[in-house]
Amino acid sequence: MVVITIDGISIEVKEGKKILDAARLAGVNIPTLCHLKDINEIGSCRVCVVEIEGRDHLAAACNTEAEQGMVVHTRTKKVLDAVKTNIELILANHRAECTTCIRSTNCALQELAKNFNIREELFEKNYPPFNWDSDFPLQRDDSKCIKCMRCIAVCSEVQGCNVWEFINSGSRINVGVRDGKGIREAGCTLCGQCITHCPVGALYARNDIDKVFAAIDNPEIITVANVAPAVRASWADGLDMPQEEATVGRMIGTLRMLGFDYVFDTDFAADLTVMEEASEFLERFTHKEEHHWPMFTSCCPGWVRYALSRYPELMPQLSSSKSPQQMFGAVIKTYFAEKLGVSPDKIFYTSIMPCVAKKQEAARTDLFAVPDIPDIDAVLTTREFSLAIRMKAINPRNVMESHWDPPFGDASGAGVIFGVSGGVSEAALRTAHYFLTGNDPEVEPFEVYDRTKGWRVKTVDLGDTQVRVAVVSGLKNTESLLVALRTGELECDFVEVMACPGGCAGGGGQSIRFNEELAEVRGKMLSDLDQGQPVRFAHANPSIKMIYDEYLDEPLGPTSKKLLHVQQALELHERYKNLHDESVHER
Repeated sequence: MVVITIDGISIEVKEGKKILDAARLAGVNIPTLCHLKDINEIGSCRVCVVEIEGRDHLAAACNTEAEQGMVVHTRTKKVLDAVKTNIELILANHRAECTTCIRSTNCALQELAKNFNIREELFEKNYPPFNWDSDFPLQRDDSKCIKCMRCIAVCSEVQGCNVWEFINSGSRINVGVRDGKGIREAGCTLCGQCITHCPVGALYARNDIDKVFAAIDNPEIITVANVAPAVRASWADGLDMPQEEATVGRMIGTLRMLGFDYVFDTDFAADLTVMEEASEFLERFTHKEEHHWPMFTSCCPGWVRYALSRYPELMPQLSSSKSPQQMFGAVIKTYFAEKLGVSPDKIFYTSIMPCVAKKQEAARTDLFAVPDIPDIDAVLTTREFSLAIRMKAINPRNVMESHWDPPFGDASGAGVIFGVSGGVSEAALRTAHYFLTGNDPEVEPFEVYDRTKGWRVKTVDLGDTQVRVAVVSGLKNTESLLVALRTGELECDFVEVMACPGGCAGGGGQSIRFNEELAEVRGKMLSDLDQGQPVRFAHANPSIKMIYDEYLDEPLGPTSKKLLHVQQALELHERYKNLHDESVHER
């Protein structure tokens, strides 16, 4: 341990601690911009500089270690002048058109400029021409990039995808897609973590609000919205409403005020996914010699994109079950359209998700249940949902609570925990236990998986049968797990993968709080909702029983396979059977 003094406050910290960490322990606020703890501690923005007695030059607090007897000053004129100048220099290369920026009022650079009383821009700006694929779900505005390297760091160090890199040199240096590729060819999984960690508006999701509002305003169109479980843990951020007031009922009422004709719960579709995926797992498990192992979940489109681009030989091991979003879309455009007595193209179905990759998943023509008609017409992220509320000047605090519409308003606690890492496998195995034994298992309070632990393995008893389950979130962690499986270090039967750290609760479409990782907090909220549900098992959901009785017949039956499973996934098993063995041998 070493003792240092920061602004007259003596504090003892572990040797090797950075000055920034010590200052926070002492309650001293040092501003930051490029800093991402343990991931991007490079001191490039120079916003966190401090004065150390006995040293001529200012030091970056984020990467300077505390030393015994060190005396640090964070508020001297020399420090404040330097920080203000550094912010002005950053602004010199940033298109600060804040009134039209998606991150206005939630921008770290804007906040710094305000806090340091910067009222005019001192330097002339010149932005080189820049082109981007405007249809791609991930958007980039080069003129707003401040070269903080946070996107590079999170993509490389957390997700292991290495999509971004520095290009050019000197004054022309910038961030771009690696190897000069287009974004569609770069292996981007659309996890959106670069968006949530960008401190400004240089990265953002494609905005589809106008498309949704146009449908709502069309009297010829029936509009349907469904809301993913993780959205309810984040939707009120930025709406000036305490979390305890941001109830599910108030969220449903707000959707009605936006103008949707029907509001459904994606948790119902999560229960539907459980029924199919649990049945699929047991079918494979009881014919183990006919399949490659382990079986992987397939409801995370970021993980599916990652596997398809890097490990195509694994595709037969992914569940053929569609994600809850796509299952719900298939049911809406078939069963529900028939119930209403309308053509599927008269229904506009909006999915509200904590995810950017869901925008790409919705566009996959191979997932359409009805040829040439999308199952999902638009996907709004949690951030877009909040923005839509502000656009229509709705104050959710004044909205009366409402309820989900039948017939898709019933959901189990198992559906709720789909939004957090570990929830999909937990939900599926609850029902697999019932299918095997005829009895519901004992259900403990759902354990939220710590996002910092990489991946975890546990053995689950399904009656007299034991199943080894692995749970992983974050794609760099996933790569480590795949290596362990490939080398034989790890053996298991069922693997749940979520691309975003902490699962959908930490999704790339969730609301952004600068330098706050909220996946665990939001995951705990979903766990609490699970425990409060009267029904904890997907198979006990009365609406699930109804739809199988009326339309789907049975899990893995002909109708279920046609609507709820990816046909190409079934075909890939044969296509990659030999490639799998050859590729594993080569690796």
